[in-house]
Amino acid sequence: MVYQPPTGARDLLPLDVAQKRWIEDRLEQVFQRWGYHRIITPTIERLETLMAGGAIDQDAVIELHQTAGPRLGLRPELTASIARAAVSRLSQVTYPQRLYYNANVFRQADQGHRGSQQEFFQAGVELLGAGDSLADAEMLLLLTDGLASLNLTGWSLLLGDAQLTRALLDPFPVSVRPVVRQALAELDRVALETLNLSQAQRDHALHLLDLRGAPEDILQSLGTLDLGTAGQASLNRLKSLVALLREVPPCQGEAPYRPPLILDLSLIQTFDYYTGLVFEVVSPPELGCQVLGQGGRYDHLLRVFSPAGEGFPGIGFVFDIDLLHQALLPTGRLPQAIPASDWLVVPTVPQAAAAAFTYAQTLRASASLVRAEVHLAEVPSQEAIRAMAHHRHIQHIAWINADGLPHIEALH
Repeated sequence: MVYQPPTGARDLLPLDVAQKRWIEDRLEQVFQRWGYHRIITPTIERLETLMAGGAIDQDAVIELHQTAGPRLGLRPELTASIARAAVSRLSQVTYPQRLYYNANVFRQADQGHRGSQQEFFQAGVELLGAGDSLADAEMLLLLTDGLASLNLTGWSLLLGDAQLTRALLDPFPVSVRPVVRQALAELDRVALETLNLSQAQRDHALHLLDLRGAPEDILQSLGTLDLGTAGQASLNRLKSLVALLREVPPCQGEAPYRPPLILDLSLIQTFDYYTGLVFEVVSPPELGCQVLGQGGRYDHLLRVFSPAGEGFPGIGFVFDIDLLHQALLPTGRLPQAIPASDWLVVPTVPQAAAAAFTYAQTLRASASLVRAEVHLAEVPSQEAIRAMAHHRHIQHIAWINADGLPHIEALH
């Protein structure tokens, strides 16, 4: 029998891990420079926490089978867990709170966006307690800064607004709105054309599907519609946000890049807790237009976890590390090999083993990161050891003799 990982999971070998860490380390440095602090929440949560007051479909959650106690599941995303932690553990802190995470999440295979995959690696941020347009701008600029740290170019930034989209759905009967919303989220023109709607409603639905393009053009088109008070407020916020983003210069890096802004009112996120701005990072067509990151504003989510019904505004985003990895592979920027050891410590006789381990410890303590490994097998010949060290790109050999003293040899 050949043992393999379960369907939907995979092994990460050392080079995969080195490349993944390369991405995560750069994003983490950016998050920290912006004043964000890491938070770690449980992989396992109560099912009611994971469903976020009904905003997350239970079918997305991988539930754990158990005979007693509360129903538990594996987190399908991190925002609900962080909102729960903020309400229960961060109630006495000063807001706004800036938090970030690197973590894996799990989703049922039919909910995953890449075939049967069920485990996903993510890095993201949550900004809690800030509800104005400056917080929206910080999210988008931080996201841009993160991708600049990876020297990734060619991507586009899609903007939408959940509240504005809800205002645009008001003309439809209440019973039809969820179906129209789903068709818009999936860009399913055929579904909209075949729905049981009046001709005016069908034309409006197809118009919503086409509200996608340069922000200034779409905002001008929206200005002719009756959006109601809440919808008009969302429109004004979007106008201010776009104007602010236009004023800020692109992030500095090897290749400063200002992403194209696309306003897309059909942009609807999978999880239904968003209340305002929503956005996606989309890779260029040559990389398949993959969604590398996404996020949005969720001003009512923290209230779900508060016994007193008290909440704070929140906004965040998440990067898909696996898709960033795929996007960066063709660029040659990722590590192409795992780091070589700096030293090979070789006990030339069995009696020198203790001295070899001791000398290796001395080397490892001599600097912030020195990789020193001890040769564990018999020594066939010094030439064989040198050939092996050359092959593995090891730069120094320390030959430890029977008297415990090292003889240092530098390899070129």
